[in-house]
Amino acid sequence: MGFTLNSVVPWGRSFEEYVAMFDMTDEDLALRILGCGDGPSSFNSGMNKRGYTAISIDPIYQFGVEQIGKRIEETYGDIMEQLNNNREDYIWDTIKSVEELGKVRMSAMREFLADYEKGKQQWRYLADSLPSLQFADGQFDLALCSHFLFLYTKQLSFEFHHMAIAEMCRVAKEVRIFPLLDMEGLPSPYVAKILKELQRSGYTVEVQKVPYEFQRGGNQMIKIRASNIENTDMENRDVLLSC
Repeated sequence: MGFTLNSVVPWGRSFEEYVAMFDMTDEDLALRILGCGDGPSSFNSGMNKRGYTAISIDPIYQFGVEQIGKRIEETYGDIMEQLNNNREDYIWDTIKSVEELGKVRMSAMREFLADYEKGKQQWRYLADSLPSLQFADGQFDLALCSHFLFLYTKQLSFEFHHMAIAEMCRVAKEVRIFPLLDMEGLPSPYVAKILKELQRSGYTVEVQKVPYEFQRGGNQMIKIRASNIENTDMENRDVLLSC
């Protein structure tokens, strides 16, 4: 069965949240950036407005703006109800309430929708998905993945995670993944295994605390870089890709 929009619960985060989640500097923002699984976030729009360039990929980009907008409306109430029922799982510091969170998320998704058609024409939003991407080796300086890998530990196998991260490492010089928790707010058991595989394959891997915590305990990202960007041991990289 192919990908369907009815299987998606769109929930877009803002440009400012992306910057905090991935601890991004002005220098980072100026890089060639790929966002994996960006969905209806306003990160790409925010980048474009500030004169930066990013490409976002997500399978939902095969659908039109009206279809995505309708799906956002269909699922918004259910998401808000779940948040109300599980509010103790979150830290209400920067965002003070469930109602304020709803406004923040809806604002980000409306910005995305307003930018979407123009962004598609400019090839900033591409219908593509992990674990197999259409890009050339090393095409990007930085690949980001927010609230997809590790979050869906029970839904996506270790093999999927392994292949997806290997693919991100293939197309980008540096990879950052946030958060490291699963849907239940627990540390994903895949993290330690992935770290070992990456280190074995010659990558430098760092688990880094970031200036963002909304889901309790969700304040860490993985940062992955080839130990020597210019002279990566291709034999080691092949080990990772073939596992």
